[in-house]
Amino acid sequence: QVQLVESGGGSVQAGGSLRLACATSGYTYSRYLAWFRQAPGKEREGVAAIDSAARTRYADSVKGRFTISQDNAKSTLYLQMNSLKPEDTAMYYCAAGEMVLIGPPELQEWLYMYWGQGTQVTVSS
Repeated sequence: QVQLVESGGGSVQAGGSLRLACATSGYTYSRYLAWFRQAPGKEREGVAAIDSAARTRYADSVKGRFTISQDNAKSTLYLQMNSLKPEDTAMYYCAAGEMVLIGPPELQEWLYMYWGQGTQVTVSS
């Protein structure tokens, strides 16, 4: 029943911007949501996470450039990506977790049990 569907990926030149969206359905109370990415030949990397209290966490590589947010009315998660770099090129995945955490959301892949199929982001120089 839980479904996550990403959209908004595409090809842009370095320095450009993109806004990814993740439509969620199938459950009412989610603990936290996150964006992960994976480039060919590289390990999957946590990008940003947000919980129900709007606490956020970002990977050091995207701090100051990316912003994670959510629209509760539309049950949609967003990732605003500015000042894009070629190294940001990857498949981006939306994920949701249910495990109770005592602090801000973490970017550990095993905490997330629901995943979308991904949307490709390509940044050229």
